Amino acid sequence: MRRTGTTRRGALTATGALALGAVLTGCGDDDKGTGRTGSAPAGAEAVRAERALRTTAARTAALTLAHYDLAAETHPALATGLAPLRAAVREHTRALSPGGAKAAAPPAPGPVPVDAKAAVKELAAAERRRADAHADALLTAEPELARLLASVAAAAAAHAYLLTELAKETSS
Repeated sequence: MRRTGTTRRGALTATGALALGAVLTGCGDDDKGTGRTGSAPAGAEAVRAERALRTTAARTAALTLAHYDLAAETHPALATGLAPLRAAVREHTRALSPGGAKAAAPPAPGPVPVDAKAAVKELAAAERRRADAHADALLTAEPELARLLASVAAAAAAHAYLLTELAKETSS
C-alpha cells in the first residue's frame, strides 16, 4: 500500500525550493527603476556615501603616513627600512583620495618614542588600526571601492607584520 500525504523528504524539498526562489528573487531586484540591483543607495546618495568613505579612508592613511614621517625624522637609522612601506602608504593615500587628489595632512600624531624599537612597535600598531578601519569600511562600500579597501587593508596588515618583525631586529 502506498503512503499518501506529506513526507519529510517532500517537505524539505518544498522548503528548499521556496528558499531558493526567495534568494533568486532578492538578487534580481531592481532598485526603483534606476537600473541598479540589490539595496545600494541610488544616484547622488551613493556618490556622497562613496566620497565620505574615500575621504575617511584617505585621512586614516594620511595619519599613518604622518606616523612614518615622524618616526623616520626622529630615528634616521630607521628611515631606509621604513622607506618602502612609507611609499606604499603614500600610494594608498593617493588611491583612496576622492578624485585621486592629495589628502589633507592631519595634525601630527604626537611625540615619537625615544626608543627606536618602541617607535617601530607604535608604527605597527598604527598599521593595524589602519587595516581594521579599512576592513570596517568594506561593509558599506560599493563593490569597486570595497575591492580597493580590501586590498589596502591587506597591505596594511602585511605592513603591521613586517614592522613587528623589524621591531624584533631593532636595537633599543
